[in-house]
This record gives sequence, C-alpha cells and structure tokens, in this order.
Amino acid sequence: MSHRATWEEHCRRRELAVPVDAEGRPSWRPSARAAGWRVVDGAGTVYATTTVHPRGEAPYDVSLIDLDAGVRLMGTVRGGGTIGQRVRLVWRDGEEPPVPEWEPAA
Repeated sequence: MSHRATWEEHCRRRELAVPVDAEGRPSWRPSARAAGWRVVDGAGTVYATTTVHPRGEAPYDVSLIDLDAGVRLMGTVRGGGTIGQRVRLVWRDGEEPPVPEWEPAA
C-alpha cells in the first residue's frame, strides 16, 4: 500500500498516524525508508502561523504544529493559531477522507 493510501486509511478511521523508522522514531515526510506507522494523539504546539487571504475567498489559517510525538506537520488551527499556543487534534467533517485540523487546547 502506498504512503498516501496508508495516510488516508488512518484518516478515515480518524487516526493521526506518522511514519516511523526501523527504531520506531517518527520520520516525517513519508518515504521509502519508513518501517511502519504509529498512531499519535495529535497534541502539540504552534511553531509558526500565518493567515492566507485568497482573492475572492475567506481567509484561513496555515500553521506548523510541533506534535508532542516528535514531528512537525502543516495544518489549520480553527480560529487562527498563535505561536507557542497548545493545540489538540480535531477532524474536519465533510471531506473524504476526513482532514486533521487543530483547535486551542482546553
């Protein structure tokens, strides 16, 4: 199964999975060297953030999230991220497969 297919299958189950190397260390981006996948809880901290303003469309957040699991992913923080902000994983409904997003941690 391709890396993309594996990622999408985990997303359908609402699992955030990251590829790991032979020693079990997270290794993002997926590559031919990945030895397997590990499901993580998605908690993390906003490393960097910006708001994109596409012409004729609503602005949206793009943030880099340092996951507690040891990888950095790009995604959206609902309501906009702030550098240093703790966030938790949520899922955007209405897409196939569901898309991981983040929201401020309680």
